[in-house]
Amino acid sequence: MSGGCAATVDGGLWALLQRSGLKPLQLAGRQLLPVVQGGMGVGISAHGLAGAVAAAGGVGTLSSVDLRRHHPDLMERTTGLDPRQGAKEAIDEANLEALSREIAAAREISGGGGLLAVNVMRAVSAYAASVKRALEAGIDAVVVGAGLPLDLPELAQDHPKAALIPILSDARGVQLIVKKWERKKRRPDAIVIEHPRLAGGHLGAARVADLGDPRFDFDNVIPQSLAFLRSAGLEREVPLIAAGGIRSCEEIARLQALGAAAVQLGTPFAVTLESDAHAEFKRVLAEAKDEDMVEFTSVAGLPARAVGTPWLRKYLASEPRLQAKAHARSRCTKAFDCLAQCGLRDGLEGWGQFCIDNQLAAALRGDVSKGLFFRGVGELPFGTQIRSVRELIERLLTPAAALAT
Repeated sequence: MSGGCAATVDGGLWALLQRSGLKPLQLAGRQLLPVVQGGMGVGISAHGLAGAVAAAGGVGTLSSVDLRRHHPDLMERTTGLDPRQGAKEAIDEANLEALSREIAAAREISGGGGLLAVNVMRAVSAYAASVKRALEAGIDAVVVGAGLPLDLPELAQDHPKAALIPILSDARGVQLIVKKWERKKRRPDAIVIEHPRLAGGHLGAARVADLGDPRFDFDNVIPQSLAFLRSAGLEREVPLIAAGGIRSCEEIARLQALGAAAVQLGTPFAVTLESDAHAEFKRVLAEAKDEDMVEFTSVAGLPARAVGTPWLRKYLASEPRLQAKAHARSRCTKAFDCLAQCGLRDGLEGWGQFCIDNQLAAALRGDVSKGLFFRGVGELPFGTQIRSVRELIERLLTPAAALAT
């Protein structure tokens, strides 16, 4: 295989990359496809999806949140526990055990190809413990969003070879993280630039009203971030990964021309055959249109974008009344305390008033009547079809003109 790619990229896909005119991603000492699979919880991107993407030569990403749901023995161990008798501790430990298992299983599927990452939300209460466990389990990279991971260098100080990748949405955030980390003798190994108006799930803006702010546009934030990195002597050291609404080879080429090294996609990977979600989950996401999307404030206090399912529309119709009655509870309704701050548990008016773990777990099972189905904007590469990871990557590396011949 040419280009110093070694064995990290599937040979056929490497040849397709070269014909496409796209550039490979240089990350953690490896040459990779410029395609990163975003972390999606609860349990959507577990070992099956992350392992398949890495095996192809991209970056496969596990979501750390509540992975016990993929392990019947761990669910049995943690079901029906008394909140007053160590339920939270037992659930947290089960999820850490599940994380170790998932990393090992993904590594086996990847066969040493690509790169394996874990996505940990800064907003979850088990953030520090999950980062440390993933690193101990040998993960290649840690990706952190839903908050500024100012303390990530300290958490990873015993693992200098692991790549640390924050998710940010504007150039100000890039400057802040780089400057703060440099004081700790560490720099980001890459930075994901996520566009809040285009991505799904929890979004990197302060309010729903801010999602259309032009400071988030790729045409602004990528050149601005590159200018700062250049002034800091880090332009070649910190690749930028654009995330949000990317669906084609032409879009990847445009973003690379702007200065991005790679792109991150969530929804297109969520509906692949290898996705760890239920078939009904994939159907809902594949058939949803942009006009079906709903933007709202989540239980974590962040703007979010999801499919306007009957459950979500019913909740939003009741939200003003629920928020007016918001009150702090003595404990989490599920004895889980998954979030460091929770609108429902902590009685935070203006934040979501529902249990996000309940709704995301229902989505994982494909329960449309109760599930919260996060989705980014834009028609998917194969429309409503459910295809394989390899077919998706092939499509992303093939210009439209070549597809038409």
